[in-house]
Order: sequence, then C-alpha cells, then structure tokens
Amino acid sequence: MLFRERLAVPIIWWVLAGLFALSVLLAVGAYLGPVWGIGTALATMLVAAAIFVSAAIVISVDAREIRIGRASIEHGYISSCRALTAEQTRQRAGVEADARAHLVLRPYVKTAVEITLDDPDDPVPYWLVSTRRPQQLAAALQDAASSTLTG
Repeated sequence: MLFRERLAVPIIWWVLAGLFALSVLLAVGAYLGPVWGIGTALATMLVAAAIFVSAAIVISVDAREIRIGRASIEHGYISSCRALTAEQTRQRAGVEADARAHLVLRPYVKTAVEITLDDPDDPVPYWLVSTRRPQQLAAALQDAASSTLTG
C-alpha cells in the first residue's frame, strides 16, 4: 500500500446533526409527547449517520491501481497527475471543468489531485479527486507509475 486515506465528514457535521435531532426532539415532543419526540430524534440521528457513513470514501494506491471508493483504474492508464491547491481545485471543479471528467469531490475537503488519463477507449479525460494530502497522493501515484514502467 503506497497511500491510503479515508475521507469522512468532519466532526462539526455530527454536532450539527445532533443539534438538529435535539430541535426535532423539542418540537415533536412538545406537540405529540416525549415518546414521539425521542423516537423522531433517534430516527433523525440514524438517518444522518447512514448518510454520513455512506458518504465516506477510501482512497488507496497500491502497486497495481488507484481505488477511489468503488472506482479504480490501473496505473498504466494514467498519463500524469498533479496536486491542486484549494484555489486550483475550486477553478478546476467549476469554470474550468470538463463535463466528461470523473469527479470525486467532497465539500469539506478543499484540495484535490487531478489524474489525467491516457486511454483511447475511455471518454473521461481526467479524474478530480478530493484529498486532504494532495502532495502525498500525487507522489504515491508517480512512484507507482515509475515502478510499473520499470517493473
């Protein structure tokens, strides 16, 4: 394993979900009674937890491929990669975006890596992947590519 990162929602999102569940508890509990309030507050937290857990992705790079969530691509199909700053990520995901690109972006992660593909059978020109450690991910991809070429 050359690189591994798990992108999960930040703690503040859990706090906000808890505060929302508390407000649901107070509103529903005041109207229908405490049992209904507690039940709907628990249901609210369960729904929020399910959304947060399903939104988390794992990025991993090994000697053969990069895997981002359920998507993967072998290193032989990657022509280049570059680490992007927060401003570059904002531009590349916005006005400079290609509609054919594969975007794996999370709003709570400001930096990304652009992975340019070299596959004539694939219409996707590049992947734009959120990461908190763009330099390390780009370095891992370059190391894997160089070991694939020499190996």
